Amino acid sequence: MSTQHYNPDPHSHPGLHVIALVEAIKGALALLAASGLEFIGPAPLQRWVHELIARFQLDPNHGAIGWLAGEINPSGVHLAALVAALYGIMHLLEGWGLWRAKAWASWLGCITVSLYLPFDVYALVRHPGWLSGIVVAINVVVLWVLARDLAVRRR
Repeated sequence: MSTQHYNPDPHSHPGLHVIALVEAIKGALALLAASGLEFIGPAPLQRWVHELIARFQLDPNHGAIGWLAGEINPSGVHLAALVAALYGIMHLLEGWGLWRAKAWASWLGCITVSLYLPFDVYALVRHPGWLSGIVVAINVVVLWVLARDLAVRRR
């Protein structure tokens, strides 16, 4: 039976590096989206939603797209940009922490994946398919890698 020795060198954790890169990419894309929302503003967004409604002959008074059309306003766009920016900053910090093999980043990752997982499983049950299955599988693997990292640190 071999015993594993925990090495705090981040280069000894390739799984953490992969997760760190994905988190950093998610963070950068969220910051890009936040910047885009602020740069574009509500008028073009409203026009694009109305074009979608017309193109796909959707009912603007019902459903999510109708709700979205009514909610696009300057304060709503600013709020969405703020939420996207905070989300992006959190994921960039998590990515940095995982790259540097910080325990707090593994904890943060475990918590966030644990929060997403029930929604992913619900989506898989409601709309079974290979894409939903892959999302659940990836999140289970990420949770396992991060939880394993925390368990190894504890030893």
